Amino acid sequence: MRVLGLSELEESIYRHFLRNPDTTDGDIHLLLRADREAVATAQERLRELGLLYGTDRRTVCPTDPAIVVDRLTELRLRELHQELQEVTRSRHLVAELRDEQSPALASPQSVERMENVAQIRNRIDDLAFFAREEILSVEPYTVLTPENIAHSRPLDLRCLSRGVRIRSVVLQEALADPLTVGYLRELTAKGAQIRVAEDLSERVLVYDRRTALVPIDPEDTSRGALVAQETGLVSGILALFEKIWCQATDLAAITEDDEECADGLAETERDVLKSMCHVGKDEIGARDLGMSVRTYRRHVADLLRVLGASSRPHAALLARERGWI
Repeated sequence: MRVLGLSELEESIYRHFLRNPDTTDGDIHLLLRADREAVATAQERLRELGLLYGTDRRTVCPTDPAIVVDRLTELRLRELHQELQEVTRSRHLVAELRDEQSPALASPQSVERMENVAQIRNRIDDLAFFAREEILSVEPYTVLTPENIAHSRPLDLRCLSRGVRIRSVVLQEALADPLTVGYLRELTAKGAQIRVAEDLSERVLVYDRRTALVPIDPEDTSRGALVAQETGLVSGILALFEKIWCQATDLAAITEDDEECADGLAETERDVLKSMCHVGKDEIGARDLGMSVRTYRRHVADLLRVLGASSRPHAALLARERGWI
């Protein structure tokens, strides 16, 4: 009953009288193995709340549990409402706190230097978690370990399911690793755009085109990273990314032969095709397949183009003729 505002001792006393109604309270502190004064104080509060009441025989009886829960719930909600009002009126604290803020901290650093690996990873996780529009990356790794994938997958899929656009450039050498290429295909199936470059030396991360993260030393990432928020610096890093992106090759074009199934469609495209034919709303289809509505509609548009269909019903008809559904 703590959630309703009772202490552990108060709850114990109330439960005691539920089990032993119309009894005296003389030795209850001994039964509960608690301090006499603490028990007396708790009993007094229970009486004030209306959970206990005395009788003409100088015994104690508990109030009906249904009445007790309703009463405590009402009181607790009233307290929470008052607290919420106080919280909403707390904006005046900003001015007071800023008056005490050191001038050195008055504005955020345009470039932050981080040398602790755990700190860098936490910052990357935070930036990905709070991204709202787009995540850009250039990552010249040659292999992703199972640990890397297990750490990245929840954040990546969460971003994609929320409609965050992901564009990433990876090293072509990474495609030699089955686990790595499998994960990259999984991301593209969920809506990520991934391209491949034969040679990469840069390592870049950009979040919502406002925050960029680059290594202090591209040759030795263990030395730390720089987090930039200054508009000019971020613009330069964005220009570098776009240049690399334009020169890279789409992952699907490189792995097309391996990715295609016997019926000529990738597994995700088959799932979208079935959903498109049986589900009335894109929102429901996207939810069933675990992707954003925007990604779902992009797959639908690709299917219409592949089938040469002018509409979704036309696409369903052509797909049946080809034996795809």
